[in-house]
Amino acid sequence: MRLSILVLICCTSINVTAQDTRNLQVQFSPHFGSENISLDEAYYHLPGGDSVLFETFKCYLSKLILYMDDVPVYAEKNSYHLLNAAEPTSMSISIKLNKSLKFNRIGFNFGIDSITNTSGAMGGDLDPTRGMYWAWQSGYINLKLEGKSNLCHTRGREFSFHLGGYKAPYLAMQTIKTDVKDQDNITILVQLDQFLNATDLAKQNSVMIPGAEAVELSKRMAACIQTKND
Repeated sequence: MRLSILVLICCTSINVTAQDTRNLQVQFSPHFGSENISLDEAYYHLPGGDSVLFETFKCYLSKLILYMDDVPVYAEKNSYHLLNAAEPTSMSISIKLNKSLKFNRIGFNFGIDSITNTSGAMGGDLDPTRGMYWAWQSGYINLKLEGKSNLCHTRGREFSFHLGGYKAPYLAMQTIKTDVKDQDNITILVQLDQFLNATDLAKQNSVMIPGAEAVELSKRMAACIQTKND
């Protein structure tokens, strides 16, 4: 009898917990104009008539926070995510929230903060075998964007942007905060067309180390990240 009561209490607690929570899906989508990019498959046209092919899009997202106006109402624990367009499942983050939680803004770091960089290489999405870690002197690569364009006067017409750096004055990480409307599904667009329209690939097509150029391009990319609210 006591065992039956205990089982009933446990089941009831589980049901209440399940009923009191919901899942928030945060989807990141690299776009070119209105199109979701396809790696190694499609050429996308630039304003001058030239085109671009994307081969790699990988970036770090960290310290995800939900806000009601400017007041934090939720902060994700151990918040480090490696987004890789070649692995579609990595582009979506599922977060369990209290059912009554309300928010109207989402914030996150585009990249990895200095403290994490100086803590040494870690596991999970921060594992160096993921190919997003230079060395302890340079830290994590916040963004890898690679592809080809006839605008590039390089071998194979290739461009490579490996953006990172955590030491002052070349901290490349960018903090982003943007308004949201949907409480269950959020889509964050990364408008690569805007980034390339502001970048002269004929002159600026390879950045592989921390420095002023990496910071400049990181800011440029951060300005191209926005919530899809329509």
